[in-house]
Amino acid sequence: MKNHYYEDIYEVTRQIPEGNVSTYGAIADYLALGSARMVGRALSNCNLSGNGDIPAHRVTNRIGELTGRAKFKPPSLMKKLLESEGLLVKNHRVVDFKSKFWHPGEHL
Repeated sequence: MKNHYYEDIYEVTRQIPEGNVSTYGAIADYLALGSARMVGRALSNCNLSGNGDIPAHRVTNRIGELTGRAKFKPPSLMKKLLESEGLLVKNHRVVDFKSKFWHPGEHL
């Protein structure tokens, strides 16, 4: 059973533009959830095959690390999806993260 906040998290995640990333914490703050882990939990329960409508690959930790990659099948898929959108990923981290960061509070 999904928690009631999942759909809110999914809706914000759907708004992250291609070629940008947001963070678990930024989404949690925007939705007043109080916990970045709640966002991670919700995203780990959506389709992480790259074929769904929720671009969970665009959500990283606060410094741009692909900490959610282990939930993707295969784990390298998160990096592959980001790179297909023009982002550079090195050592499991988005290069030039600050310029690619999208905060829902500034755009929604």
